[in-house]
Amino acid sequence: MPRIEFRGAMTAMVTPFTQDGEVDYEGFRKNIRFQLKNRINGIVVMGTTGESPTLNREEKEKLIRVSVEEAKGKTPVIIGTGTNDTAKCVDESRRAEELGADALLVVTPYYNKPTDEGIYLHFKAINDAVSIPIIVYNIAGRTGKNIETSVMKRLAGLKNIAAVKEASGNISQMMDVLEQVPGMTVLCGDDALTFPLMALGGEGIISVASNLLPAEMVQLCGLMLRGKTEEARKLHFRLLPFFKAEFIETNPIPIKAAMNMKGLAAGGYRLPMCEMRPENLQKLRKVMQDMKII
Repeated sequence: MPRIEFRGAMTAMVTPFTQDGEVDYEGFRKNIRFQLKNRINGIVVMGTTGESPTLNREEKEKLIRVSVEEAKGKTPVIIGTGTNDTAKCVDESRRAEELGADALLVVTPYYNKPTDEGIYLHFKAINDAVSIPIIVYNIAGRTGKNIETSVMKRLAGLKNIAAVKEASGNISQMMDVLEQVPGMTVLCGDDALTFPLMALGGEGIISVASNLLPAEMVQLCGLMLRGKTEEARKLHFRLLPFFKAEFIETNPIPIKAAMNMKGLAAGGYRLPMCEMRPENLQKLRKVMQDMKII
């Protein structure tokens, strides 16, 4: 199997829904084609932005099939399989591999609040069950449990652990991982921190903004990877108002609203996600108008 390089801008894909709340598979296909047209460096399906907790098994499998049909061999297809039930996570990870996934995104077990040893054993069980690369997803703000650098060192010794998506928001921790865990690819999980993390040695971003602005995120990462820091810095500040606006409410509420304004397939939400408050929707619209996105 060719080694996958997790570098550049990878999109954390939204899951579009129809007016009656069903998955809009045709809209999802169109969104993947839009990403490919803009030379995205990978698609991440059924992560936080994809509202994975409210998708059933049949929907998940169909989304994987569509992703593989549209993008396999063109850009890495990375499938989110993380849950707080290790046995279920192993099962879904194996199934994603069977269906053609190139790699997996696996979040820290949430709610259970496992010990550091429990976190290590969780990822080891998944590592031992599959033969494709795994991106560890560290997002303590949602899971209630941070993956400490000492644990990341141990995880780096597992054969399929290839990268970490760092969405802790803690630059100090990200620096620790970059310094103390050589060989571990560090990807940003927060659009606004893409520039600073890549300046420190990060390899790219799993991006929310690139659902709407794939070309710009590919350009930002490309400039950083080529050492064109000043050009990247200017682009970072040009995009920063949208980076802030896309988190004015809980992700993926604002990005789906922004995509709807632009005419991309997003649709509504499944509870407990809900429509944006009108005042925040207006703020988002103004940012997009000021940036000439719409």
